[in-house]
Amino acid sequence: MRSDPMIFALNASRHFGSAVAHECGLALAEHEEREFEDGEHKARPLVGVRDRDVYVIQSLHGDATQSVNDKLIRLLFFIGALKQAAAGKVTAVVPYLCYARKDQQTKPRDPVTTRHLACLMESAGTDHVLTIDVHNPVAYQNAFRCTTSLLDTRLLFARYFAELLKDDAIIVASPDVGGVKRADRFRQALSSIVGRELPLAFMEKHRSAGVVSGETVVGDVEGKTLIILDDMISTGTTMARMGRAARDRGATRIFAAATHGVFLKEANGTVGATSFDRTVVTDTVPPLRLEPEVVAKKLVVLSVAPLFARAIERLHGGGSLVELLEP
Repeated sequence: MRSDPMIFALNASRHFGSAVAHECGLALAEHEEREFEDGEHKARPLVGVRDRDVYVIQSLHGDATQSVNDKLIRLLFFIGALKQAAAGKVTAVVPYLCYARKDQQTKPRDPVTTRHLACLMESAGTDHVLTIDVHNPVAYQNAFRCTTSLLDTRLLFARYFAELLKDDAIIVASPDVGGVKRADRFRQALSSIVGRELPLAFMEKHRSAGVVSGETVVGDVEGKTLIILDDMISTGTTMARMGRAARDRGATRIFAAATHGVFLKEANGTVGATSFDRTVVTDTVPPLRLEPEVVAKKLVVLSVAPLFARAIERLHGGGSLVELLEP
């Protein structure tokens, strides 16, 4: 009889990890994390992992106590400890994958940091990486030599908006040309659920030296409920530009949606602005930098813990992730 998967969650992601384990009908496997006075630390499993199928949950975003790099090095060291303890297979479950945006050289001698991250993960002994909605799926898949799996939130968002908006005249939009394919996949999923073909729009955006310009909306948004979809929101500036432009062109209701709500401090002004009726994100990154009143009035957080749990069950049992993600 095949044993259950073992699920660990490092302390910084224990809340999310507990939700995933609960969805799998399991308890988190016990581990220890110790801090030393000189700033060093160690982590080790407190249970035997020999020949087991092990999943380690750690979302790689910075917070008030640990930076992105702190969380990354702790994950790498813990994976190394698991391999040293003869774990059969170790999957890094990373709801938010750091450095995924730096996937190509945009200036001379630029690092392709996504590839360097992949090298670190592989060197630690990672057999498999499971994440969700990275900035560039092709770059993610090509960067790693170990096995990778990529989840997405199309169905999660589609089911939410189908219930919320029901018979509204909906139009789906990308805040820039680069995200059109992502928005179109979501549009197809939402169209399938509501039972009618929905239109697509996008905004022409130009970025130079960190300055964003351009407010041309391609698509008829007048009298429609607009859903602007992206993979992440940092400052929210791009989303806000399209929201304002769409409102000026007659959109009646405007929603912003993104898998990863990174939310820098500047996002308080954009997420809390009147341009959006609501901003919808997932719990891959807690809204740590948003003011409580903005969170209460303007933000909806959907959980991807059930999706990761179903993925772990299928990976452990040899099932298909494709079937999990299709409408």
